[in-house]
Amino acid sequence: MKYILMMNMMRADKPVFEGWSPDDIRNHIQFMMQANQELTAAGHLIAAEGLAFPDQAKLVRAGADGQPITDGVFPESKEFLAGYWMVDVESPEAAYAIAAKVSAAPGPKGAPLNMPIEVRQVMCAPPPEFL
Repeated sequence: MKYILMMNMMRADKPVFEGWSPDDIRNHIQFMMQANQELTAAGHLIAAEGLAFPDQAKLVRAGADGQPITDGVFPESKEFLAGYWMVDVESPEAAYAIAAKVSAAPGPKGAPLNMPIEVRQVMCAPPPEFL
């Protein structure tokens, strides 16, 4: 079963690593890289990426003529999607265990961040009644 695990940061209106020491940032990144290596070695990792910060994002919709219309960024948002993992595991519980591990990535002075990680199953196809 495939799942997407989405890491949400709670403050889009301030820099992500504000107040962190360079060592705290290095430890956090090292933790994430190690988690990805472990998931790869276990055969569970499909993809994992960090995303650009919200001040670089655009909302896009089609205009009446089908051309893209972009709307500015919204740094006043309370939270934003910072990155994701796509995993292939045997059960929802296995996906939850991975989410809990990455949620506890170290923050300032090594304290676990306990970030919210949204877990959703990746659907294989639409329900048969809609095909």
